[in-house]
Formats: sequence, structure tokens, C-alpha cells
Amino acid sequence: MKQIWFAVCLAAGSVLTPGIASADSPSEALLQEMGKASQTLNYEMGFINITKQGIDSFRYRHAVSHQTPLAQLVLMDGPRREIVQRGKDISYFETGLQPFTLDGDHIVDSLPSIVFSDFTLLTKYYDFIAVGRARAADRLSQVIRVVSRDGTRFSYVIWIDEQTKLPMRVDLLDRDGETLEQFRVISFDEGQQVIGTVVDLEKASLPPVLSLPASEQVKFDWQIKWLPDGVTEVASSRRNLPNMPVSIESRLYTDGLFSFSVNINATTSGPSEQLIRQGRRTVQTEIRNGNEITVVGELPPSTAKRIAESIVFSAK
Repeated sequence: MKQIWFAVCLAAGSVLTPGIASADSPSEALLQEMGKASQTLNYEMGFINITKQGIDSFRYRHAVSHQTPLAQLVLMDGPRREIVQRGKDISYFETGLQPFTLDGDHIVDSLPSIVFSDFTLLTKYYDFIAVGRARAADRLSQVIRVVSRDGTRFSYVIWIDEQTKLPMRVDLLDRDGETLEQFRVISFDEGQQVIGTVVDLEKASLPPVLSLPASEQVKFDWQIKWLPDGVTEVASSRRNLPNMPVSIESRLYTDGLFSFSVNINATTSGPSEQLIRQGRRTVQTEIRNGNEITVVGELPPSTAKRIAESIVFSAK
């Protein structure tokens, strides 16, 4: 599977029917309904992802057969790329690459991650604001805005179909309100007939589950003194770069919606600083006291910079 570090995006406007912002509770309940519908209903949707790199089109099918979730995601243009789900197995097929399977609850590639989020946890750090009603994919939708309370992260605007509660459109916005990425449904069908399109997955021969190496228990001599509210560490590792005598120490963080990593390695280069921002991805690098500090992930540049500057090293 190709790892794409930088996703670049196209700004896209939106026209909404103005509405009165409601209390958090009804909006949170609607978002929870969206998450449940996405993983329990039988449906098929054609959608596009719009970024500054261009427009990619996909077909996504989801069904539940004999209490087993079945799903298929297909890239509709260029070399065939397909991801299928059967229960907890997520299998990847791509031209020129060896197929493999990973454990997972749902397909995450090319689908908005916010759809599968735990909103009961996010409500502590994000406001859920009802914007009004609008049409998306020729269906009436309720529009909800998801905004971080401390202003250190991106925000979302989500169009939720009034009938099925499925997402019809999802915009990712920066802190200035510019659209960074857009998920947009262009065709839609739902009902029992969708099961027939994916039922063959129940008996399909899938590639073996990829065995991941056991994580090493590591202790680092550096700490991060500032993180946005709600962000927690979910993994840490120390690894060597291929063909290079350089060890990189990494910590992975998430708030349940956005994720990023902090990576540190020794260097002989002098003090410097560099910032690269492409869409939702920011890479903040600075060299300090013989250490190269790199923050990579779904963060606004000012947030990535503040995290990097807060890192302190223990005296050796």
C-alpha cells in the first residue's frame, strides 16, 4: 500500500440555507446517527474527493449480511485500486503490488475519518453547531459544523441526509474558513438490493493478514510540554533508517479526529527551521542542539510550530 504523506486540496465554496444554531446535544445525536447509519445500512454511493491535486472518483458499497459487515471501495479512474472489508478483515488490492490484509473496523482510505469518530469523546473538545438545511446529491440534508474549542485544529462542515442519516458531503476547513478537502456524493442508492452486489465477498479468498512487528517498549529523553486539549499519545517507537546509521524516535498522537507524529533524530547540521504545508498535512522541522525535530500530521502550521517549540530534552 502506498503511503501518501501529503494530501493537497482545492478550495470549494458552499451555499447553505441559513438556520439557527441549536444546542450541542441535538447536533451530537445527529452525528452519532450518521456514524451508526454508515456502518449498519445497506447502501451504494458514487463520490468524488476534491483536492488541489485534482478530483478522484470512487464507488463505495456497504452491506450487512448475516451480521457481518461487507464493503467495497473502488477507484474509478486509472489503474485499478480496490479495498474490500469482510468483518474485521480489510484487504488491499492494487495493480503492481502484492495484496495484503489488515485488521480493522471499517475502510478508512478516501472516506472522511470524521464519519467513524466517537462523538461522545469529541464533544469535550469540539462544538457541534447546527447550520441549517441544504441540498446535497439532490437530497435534503441537515448541515452540522464541527469546530475545535481552542482553535488549534481544523474544522468540518457535514451534510447529513435527513432520511438515511448518511453523509452526503463533508468539507474540511482551515482556521480561516478555506475549504482544504471535499468529499461529495454524486450518486446514491440504498436498500436490500445492495447486498447482492457484495455478497460474493462472504466466500472470496482474501490475502493473509499482514503480521506487524511487536512494538518495542522505549523510553525517550525528551518530552512535549504543550499539546492541544484532548490530544493523547497512542504509540511510540524507535527505528533505524534503511542503510543509514541514524535512529529516529517517534511518538504518535490523536484527539480521536486528527492525528500527527513527533519525530526526533540526532544531526550534525546547524540550527535551522522549515515549514511545509500542503492541504491538511503540515511538516514543521527545526534543528536545535544537535537534534532534528519534525512534527508531521493533520495540524495547522501554527499548532505544529508550537508543539515543536515546546519540546524539552533531559540533561545527559
